[in-house]
Amino acid sequence: MKPTKAFNRSLWAFHMNSGSCNGCEIEIVAAITPRYDPERFGIKLVGSPKHADLLLVTGPVVGKMKDRLVRVYEQMPDPKVVMCVGTCGISGGVFYDSYNLAGPVDQVVPVDVYVVGCPPRPEAIIHGVVTALAKLERIEGGEH
Repeated sequence: MKPTKAFNRSLWAFHMNSGSCNGCEIEIVAAITPRYDPERFGIKLVGSPKHADLLLVTGPVVGKMKDRLVRVYEQMPDPKVVMCVGTCGISGGVFYDSYNLAGPVDQVVPVDVYVVGCPPRPEAIIHGVVTALAKLERIEGGEH
């Protein structure tokens, strides 16, 4: 195993709601408050996928959001990682058999990190971000 090259810049995340109930969004906002303060480590939310290293996706993918999610994913520069936040994005959750779902997130775009919970706690979201950062370091170091 080759030594990894450090991810030598701040980790910028873009958040996309693909059809959630907003429970996960509330916890993401809680994770970026001064109580946890991830910006002190260079982790911050950005307003454009063109500037992001990490895509945070919440909710199951509803039919109208499928093409938009793919477009956002394609706009992100490489290397990139996708983090699925919440049970709904992982499996459909309570909406699993709904007529208007295109499926869980990993059926639309490749997912690298899963954060379970309905909704997941801020600590779990931050742990997922740290896992995504480790994945980016492996990618930049030449491993896949």
